[in-house]
Amino acid sequence: MSNTAWENVSNQAIAMAGLVYFIALLVYLAEWASLRQVRGGAAAVKDAEAAPERELVGAAAGGSVTSGGAAGGAGASSSVAEERAGRADFLGRLGVLLTTIACVVHFVALVGRGMAADPNRVPWGNMYEFTISGTFVVTLTFLALYRRYQLGWMGPLVVTFVTATLMVAVIWLHDSVAPLTEALNSPWLVIHVVSAVIATGAFTIGGIASVMYLVRSRAEKKAAAAGTQLTGWLARVPELPALDRLAYRVHAFAFPVWTFAVLITGPIWAHEAWSRYWNWDPKEVWAFITWVVYAGYLHARATAGWKGRKAAMLALVGLGTLWFNFIGINYFSTTSQHSYAVERVVDAPVVTRA
Repeated sequence: MSNTAWENVSNQAIAMAGLVYFIALLVYLAEWASLRQVRGGAAAVKDAEAAPERELVGAAAGGSVTSGGAAGGAGASSSVAEERAGRADFLGRLGVLLTTIACVVHFVALVGRGMAADPNRVPWGNMYEFTISGTFVVTLTFLALYRRYQLGWMGPLVVTFVTATLMVAVIWLHDSVAPLTEALNSPWLVIHVVSAVIATGAFTIGGIASVMYLVRSRAEKKAAAAGTQLTGWLARVPELPALDRLAYRVHAFAFPVWTFAVLITGPIWAHEAWSRYWNWDPKEVWAFITWVVYAGYLHARATAGWKGRKAAMLALVGLGTLWFNFIGINYFSTTSQHSYAVERVVDAPVVTRA
């Protein structure tokens, strides 16, 4: 295949991945609607599934199941609840399947992007390629942790984030395939960017967990004040201690990877390209700010006992600095030596090796 053909494959695969992500989002929203019809949300789903067993146990023990009308009404109610719960469960599994398919197509787009270059290279030559790579890792991280941490509830949030970010990439960041600039043409590109992208994906998943901690915490307070219980999709979200643990574990994994990317491989690559380990470049500074925020998050949890709401809010500050550094710096800074990562900065300083 020619380079042009590979580039077309990549562009078509990104469009297809975006479409499948969007369909997955619609399926997740249908799941939400089904869960809203099941009183009590996830708890009611479990109760509905256990209802037939309870009836059999009651009959064996000589329980009161003689009232035909009451028994019939209870059976009908249980049957409806089971039907709705089954529909929600099917839609949830279908959403995950579609997300997996979209992730595979997304990967094909990345491969095509790299194969379209001459010579072939990793697909991290500009801001468009960084963005589609970062969103791919977010999806991959979600799917990798899906079963272990029961992240079915996170599916709609992940695909919403990925779909929106891909739209931004295609509409505003898209650039034609081109050879790597001299500064990027280094073995350190793979080491540095892989570690940074992995950390970004993990931090994003941890940030989503932190957002949901705040949302569920507020919803629980409102429900307690009204004397009711959480229903619908929010009832399916893990309880606050579980959300807090999930956020902490994901951040604890991502932080050493980010440290390796920002404080080890980044300076080494900078010295190779610019003869200086640290240049006070805006992207370097914001990467370090992100490191400081997340270091403060982990330190506060370990020493000051910060948990729950305070920790979640600090994690969201870190997520904001992370994504501002990832995309925003390239648009708001005119002095960054990383400006080659986006096409619109046409007067970026020329970067040469020493």
